[in-house]
Amino acid sequence: MKGFWFALISMLFATTSFAQDMLVRISEIEVYPQYLKEYLAFANEVDRLSMEREPGVVCLFPMQSAEDSTQIRILEIYASQEAYQSHIQSAHFQKYKQGTLHMVKNLNLPDMIPLDPETMKQIFRKQR
Repeated sequence: MKGFWFALISMLFATTSFAQDMLVRISEIEVYPQYLKEYLAFANEVDRLSMEREPGVVCLFPMQSAEDSTQIRILEIYASQEAYQSHIQSAHFQKYKQGTLHMVKNLNLPDMIPLDPETMKQIFRKQR
């Protein structure tokens, strides 16, 4: 699984200088089972609004483990540290954060380092 993340992240950068300014992380979230449906609604809303309203949010890609539905991963890519700080201060993020505090059993936010920033150009060519 970790190899998958490194490969995916390495494909998401168009230029070295652009990638150096970006903040990349994979949020690792475990949700209490009794709150899962409610949590997913909050998460979907904040992801959608962030992508629509925040130009510095490059990617928010939430995923749910096929093996354990309470395990959520979100690939997060921000144009800069400043874009991330703006994101976490936004009204829609604060609504999500405050609304889900009691739902989250475990949260880990490891920052990631891209291995091959040049490869991102290829992923967008394939999507055309």
